[in-house]
Amino acid sequence: MRQAGATAGLTPKAAFGHTLMAARLTLAAAPAALGVLVLLSAAAGLAPVAVAWLTRLTLDGLVGGVSGTALVWAAVALALAGVCAVVVPRLSQYTEAEVGRRVRTVAVDRLYTAMNDRLRGLATLENPDFHNRISLAQQAGSTGPVHLLNSATGIGRSLLTLTGFLVTLLLINPWLVLAVSVTAIPTTRAEVLLGRRRVGAMWRTGYAERRQYFYANLLSAPREAKEVRLFGLGDFFRNRMLSELRSTNAVNRALDRRELGVQILLAILGAGVAGGGLIWAVLASRAGRLTVGDVTVLVAAVAGVQSSLSAIISQLGASYQALLMLDHYHVATTVEPDLPVPASPRPVPALTGGVEFRDVWFRYGPDQPWVLRGVNLTIPAGRATALVGLNGAGKSTLVKLLCRLYDPTRGQVRWDGVDLRDTDPAQLRERIGTVFQDYVEYELSAAENIGLGDLARLEDRDRIEAAARRAGVHEVLAALPNGYDTMLTRMFLAGIDEEHPEMGMLLSGGQGQRLALARALLRDDRDMLVLDEPSSGLDAEAEAEVHARLREHRGGRTSLLISHRLNTVRDADQIAVLSDGEIIECGDHARLVAEGGVYSRLFSLQARGYETTLT
Repeated sequence: MRQAGATAGLTPKAAFGHTLMAARLTLAAAPAALGVLVLLSAAAGLAPVAVAWLTRLTLDGLVGGVSGTALVWAAVALALAGVCAVVVPRLSQYTEAEVGRRVRTVAVDRLYTAMNDRLRGLATLENPDFHNRISLAQQAGSTGPVHLLNSATGIGRSLLTLTGFLVTLLLINPWLVLAVSVTAIPTTRAEVLLGRRRVGAMWRTGYAERRQYFYANLLSAPREAKEVRLFGLGDFFRNRMLSELRSTNAVNRALDRRELGVQILLAILGAGVAGGGLIWAVLASRAGRLTVGDVTVLVAAVAGVQSSLSAIISQLGASYQALLMLDHYHVATTVEPDLPVPASPRPVPALTGGVEFRDVWFRYGPDQPWVLRGVNLTIPAGRATALVGLNGAGKSTLVKLLCRLYDPTRGQVRWDGVDLRDTDPAQLRERIGTVFQDYVEYELSAAENIGLGDLARLEDRDRIEAAARRAGVHEVLAALPNGYDTMLTRMFLAGIDEEHPEMGMLLSGGQGQRLALARALLRDDRDMLVLDEPSSGLDAEAEAEVHARLREHRGGRTSLLISHRLNTVRDADQIAVLSDGEIIECGDHARLVAEGGVYSRLFSLQARGYETTLT
């Protein structure tokens, strides 16, 4: 993954491409509003010039004795131009905000659509550099196209004002045009360099800001609160959070000081030019070369040219910064797929033969150690297979390969003879029900937590309750204040009775694990059920109950059960022992115990622990 363009700048080709991308986003999101905004920006840009010239006509008319009717019409036109100068920017500001809201919606939708469609696995999402990229891309998607649009309309508006006032200065004193133009050169360069430094600082502080958020969340999250208070970790994490905050503040403070110094120097330069022009105008007026109206319009023109130039240069700097930020958005939305999918993927057949691991090797990166080393294993269809082994043996990694969250580094995983690399991961996963060891409890209602296991059944309350009964959690959910409609969170009130926020509930660890199991069991018509430590958080009685239900449910189905507690897998049709990334034993419980190998030793250790406790 290439590094941020924030530190290296943008090539003209990349800048043009990002500008075109932002323009397409804007046209797709709000074509009509964009047209209105262009017209309003044009009116807002011409209004100050019109006010200046009408002021000149009115003043010269008063001094020169122009007829009353002409003066009245000039005054009316000046008043209308003044109203336009006040009202149009407000309308333009509202329209910009509305266009911005629509563009943000489309941009964020495209970002997460791209992530969902292009990142089918976990490899890229587990890359810390990509997380930094995503953090900036989220910000860029929400604000980048909007800032670029606002900058473009602002530049257009200021260009019209600048053109009108430059013509005015050209008519009065061409040398003033040259002087003002010369001051724009260092200002433009300074704004571009400052914009690059701002985005570079955002990239450098991205990691620290995420760590700061992590520590701040630890200090306020209910689930972590027990350990934080029990071990007295509050001050420790607070100091870590403040340390990260101070480091980001130091970077931003240095940037602000540099920016302040540059802006002061540029302001002094601009004020010198304006002051020189004003002195010349006063002397010329005393000599009779300029009228009172000329002096008035010249003062307005000098101020208007400088403010327009300043606005254009500032908007160019903002545009450059927005383009640098959009580079992150572009990279995130065009990221290379982490799991290649063939143009014509092979269909995933109903599982009738089994899943076969053929000489599978895997590691999480070229500089990482091997997690699996030449695994050969067949999971027969219609039978229960158990996978056991010590922590770190590679059991969960094997499940990730089976679900095609990763592809093997070497070797094949075959589903009824079809290499998983030749399939669409989404079709494969439709045939699998899974409970992961690190299950998720969503901050949604209890019914939705289960229904997410099969979105087609999200509203099928009978199927949801049946899955909850099989997981042994129906009684718990039915007894909640709002039953299955109870929100399983207290972190926000959306969907909770705002007069009774206590209606949001938190489940215990064991209840949450049963909830995740029910989510997997909702897919009771799938080809395979994968259970990765489905009872690790349950007490002995609950564990026995759950496994009894699972044995009944697994009958005649293909299942893969992973557990450290060997008494829960002894009835499996085959048990595979994984050690240091290799399958070292495979057979049923009786055979493995009789062989006296690793499984037999582990089973005896666990059984002896229970016997010692009972005696």
